[in-house]
Amino acid sequence: MIRILLVDDQTIIRQGLRSLLESQADFQIVGEAENGKIAIALVEQLYDTPEQPDLILMDVRMPIMDGVAAIKKLSEKFSSLPVLVLSTFDDDEYITQAMQFGAKGYLLKDTAIEEIASAIRTATKGYTQLGPGLFQKFLTRSFQYNFPSEELSQTLQALSPREKEVLSLIAKGASNKEIAQELYISERTVKAHVTSILSQLNLRDRTQAAILATQYRLL
Repeated sequence: MIRILLVDDQTIIRQGLRSLLESQADFQIVGEAENGKIAIALVEQLYDTPEQPDLILMDVRMPIMDGVAAIKKLSEKFSSLPVLVLSTFDDDEYITQAMQFGAKGYLLKDTAIEEIASAIRTATKGYTQLGPGLFQKFLTRSFQYNFPSEELSQTLQALSPREKEVLSLIAKGASNKEIAQELYISERTVKAHVTSILSQLNLRDRTQAAILATQYRLL
């Protein structure tokens, strides 16, 4: 059973999502919040209880505390709790900030419920989800501040064969444990490789690393 916390400032949207998601046999709605501040308080309240959420489905534009600010705070306090954005807005800045602050994906509200349900299941396994047309927006904004493509390509090629293997598996959404099992190395060694990769490529997190690997076809 996947326990979900719904965060949206519109009551009618939350009610509709609850009804649609609860029609899925493996979903349980454990709470609702109308803004990011209430969402964080709910996570703190439910944490380490039988109703601790496995995923937060979060809007971005909300009063008091918006989704982007909430994602940033949640990633600092509860880094293992995935947040999937569901929004009306496909603004480049919203997408980029949400993903850079730790969101596991970004979908638009006109997405079919079957696709939202699939994205939720996939996000809880550690995979990144971006709705149609959003990948390129994030890719363009995410790397515009990094070093030139030629230099980036050279740095990628300078990675060790093992680091390239690790980066490829990160791009497939594998966790450190799964990478360790796949490559027959310890999780500690995987963490060391991940740290080295992020440092060499001047990246903030695994999400950027995954998108970079996809961009340069390292899969």
